[in-house]
Formats: sequence, structure tokens, C-alpha cells
Amino acid sequence: MGKRRERHDLIRAIVRQDRIRTQRDLVEALAKRGQECTQATVSRDISEIGLRKVPEGVYVLAEDQHLHRMVTEVVISVIHTGNLVLVKTSPGTAQGVAAAMDRAELEGILGSIAGDDTVLLITESEDAAIVLRERISKFRTD
Repeated sequence: MGKRRERHDLIRAIVRQDRIRTQRDLVEALAKRGQECTQATVSRDISEIGLRKVPEGVYVLAEDQHLHRMVTEVVISVIHTGNLVLVKTSPGTAQGVAAAMDRAELEGILGSIAGDDTVLLITESEDAAIVLRERISKFRTD
């Protein structure tokens, strides 16, 4: 049970970090991190974890689906400076984007402020800001 839980945690981290399009991509990503397993095992894991494939062809965690939809539909740009991440959105949508980020419980966020078309995220460190910017940008299709 411990090994499976460890693998599931690693899969969650990989899916949040990388654009995983196929089960084979996930098997390879796990192998790069020292976790050897078969595609059949990964297929079961995907079902158990509840990963979903979105229209852009990448896997996302069920709890990140709403955030993914918000980012692909209304986020215009994502930049960071220091420990701050600035998310520009279509007018009137920033509060919805911020709420989706709150529900996704993205790691490293200390707090957020949302206006009409801008979300300001305060992170624990510049490294956390970089990871967060990349994670949000991963959902963007441009």
C-alpha cells in the first residue's frame, strides 16, 4: 500500500508539473524519477487517482479541471517578479480565476488579491513563483 500511495503522489506531482499526453509519457516520467512500472499499472493509477484528459489532450487532476478551464478560456498572460505572480485575465474574470486557484490549493501560495482583470498571487519564495507561473502557463494553449 505504501508503494502505491507514493507512486500516486508522484503521479500527481508530475501531472501538475508537466504536460502529460499519454500513459506512455507518464510511464517514462515516472521512470526518470526512479519509479519503474508498467503501462497497465499506470492505467489503473489514472483511474484510481481520477485523472481526466482535457480537450487539449493533457491529463489533469480532477480538482484542477475547473482551474484548467478558467486558464484556457480567460487568462491572457502570466508573469512573475520575485515572489509575486501576476495573472492578467479578460475583463471581469479575475475573481473567478482566483477562486479556481484557491479551490485547486496550489502549493506555495501565501495569498491572492483579485481585481477586475488581474490576479496578484503572493508566494513563499521566488522559486515557488517560478513553479506556479509554469504550472499556470502549462494550461495555456498559445
